[in-house]
Amino acid sequence: MTNTAWRDADFPDAVITEAIRWTEQTGSLDDAQALRTAASRSTDAHRQVIDRARQLGERIGLQPELARARQWAPWVLLAMVALIVMAGLGLAGNVVGGGERHINVIVALVSLLGLHALTLLMWLLGLWLPLGSFSPASLGWIWLSLTARVAGGRRGQAPVLVRAATGLLSRAKLLPWAFGLVSHGIWSLSFAVVLAAMLFALAFRSYTLSWETTILDPAFFVQAVQVLGWLPAKLGFPVPDAATVMAAVPAMPGAAPAAAAAAGQRTWALWLTGCIVVYGLLPRVVLVAWSAAMWRSRRKALQPDWSDPYYRKLLARFAALAPAAIVDADPGHVAGALRGTTPASLSDSQLRDVRFVVGFELPPEMPWPPAELSIALSSNPATQVHRIDGSAPSRRALLDQLARIHPRTVLMVCHAASSPDRGTERFLREVLAHCGECRLWLADAPDVNANTAATQRWLDWLRDTGLQRITASDRLNVAWPPEHQASEGAPAP
Repeated sequence: MTNTAWRDADFPDAVITEAIRWTEQTGSLDDAQALRTAASRSTDAHRQVIDRARQLGERIGLQPELARARQWAPWVLLAMVALIVMAGLGLAGNVVGGGERHINVIVALVSLLGLHALTLLMWLLGLWLPLGSFSPASLGWIWLSLTARVAGGRRGQAPVLVRAATGLLSRAKLLPWAFGLVSHGIWSLSFAVVLAAMLFALAFRSYTLSWETTILDPAFFVQAVQVLGWLPAKLGFPVPDAATVMAAVPAMPGAAPAAAAAAGQRTWALWLTGCIVVYGLLPRVVLVAWSAAMWRSRRKALQPDWSDPYYRKLLARFAALAPAAIVDADPGHVAGALRGTTPASLSDSQLRDVRFVVGFELPPEMPWPPAELSIALSSNPATQVHRIDGSAPSRRALLDQLARIHPRTVLMVCHAASSPDRGTERFLREVLAHCGECRLWLADAPDVNANTAATQRWLDWLRDTGLQRITASDRLNVAWPPEHQASEGAPAP
């Protein structure tokens, strides 16, 4: 079986399907109705599994919470960007906002690039090592966690949705790239803000740039400036020579450099800017583009693992519900003999020339089958007779049979004096999904007046619930297909 149908599914459908799988790890959900409905809507097994998950997800509230998460995600991201931008502005202010207008270039470089270099190293390690130990430091992971908390609160379905989403991303080998796309994007914006603030300050205010040390050899700083400036120099940024570096040492703590020429200060400012651009902004921008490209190339792999035992079991259950193939149609069937409309989900070739008679929630003292029905049953060997008490197992067993056989007619024998309820409506709708025509025979009314009132009550109920397709009558010669009544000499309805 191919995955062609799955490729048209959305990532949210995959998340819901995986979330249902994780939910059922602690106990199977009641999926009888969802299973039959999904089987009747599609013939593709993978689509059936997805449809079943959608129905179960709606029942336990997964889709509404996922929708809230998708609504909140941009706002949470915007809030994080605002915080990062404010932090970047604060960091730039610490570098160029001192009252003495004195900048220690080495300290400024470490403060601007230190945390960035550490988180970048952890992300790169996460490409080859298990990401679990590094994910809390990722801005992407923080964004996902905050979005889940805001959308679902403390008692929602957020944990299972997060687990499902990260599981899909991990299986497709997209987890570091998805988190990286968010994280690198935020860092890129932060560096852009820092650079804009620094360039504005350096362009319109006068600063003295220098370096200081107590225990390190000055030659170390000369070498460090040359090494760090090699790559920015390839992009046209100047690099201070040894004389300029040594001239930037203050004569005494807090004093101005001995030879702080304007040209040397300009070289220092551009060297610092070039280092931030080359070692801060550019790597993050490149990684944003790389992460976006990896997402586009691997997003088709965002699908459940159909080889997992959980999905193999579901696929086997759907296979068991598949109707038997009809090779030769019954030559004795007369087209149009049965009244009613075939549901849109079932074609005429899917229906089998079998009739079901079902006693539904009849009183224990009522004989089964009723005497009026015995003659018609004896003349029609293709009729299957059942009596169910209305319990969930009995309904499920009958519906499973209907889903396998798809009979043309189902005659429901109901107690006329009983009042229909929501359970009856739901059951009748499920029966309609698996047959060509459904009829009600309202049997065992105590007298004529009560019979008329009971019949009218059922007819009104069928109209109010939108089940007008179902024919209801207190007379068997109306409820039973005409060819059988004709065989007994009764007039056709």
